[in-house]
Amino acid sequence: MSFMHLSFYSAFTLSSLGLAFHRTHLISALLCLESMMLSMYIALSIWPIENQAPSFTLMPMLMLTFSACEAGAGLAMLVASTRTHGSDHLHNLNLLQC
Repeated sequence: MSFMHLSFYSAFTLSSLGLAFHRTHLISALLCLESMMLSMYIALSIWPIENQAPSFTLMPMLMLTFSACEAGAGLAMLVASTRTHGSDHLHNLNLLQC
């Protein structure tokens, strides 16, 4: 395993651990999701170059598009929950009370 693969795997693992253990604010959860998407985007960008597979060069752009849509939806949810509940604490949000 090269150093580059180790850095991608460790970035994805650390961001998923951050998402699992630091769930106090919605903005921190969104940042962890974005770091996971960023590590997946970089890994998908490097993978076709390493394997010399030109058919997979469109995959990073598709991933980047979905990541931008996910970020926009997450920020819209953050603004909506902050306006209705007054803060972005995740323990204030309950799907059963909506």
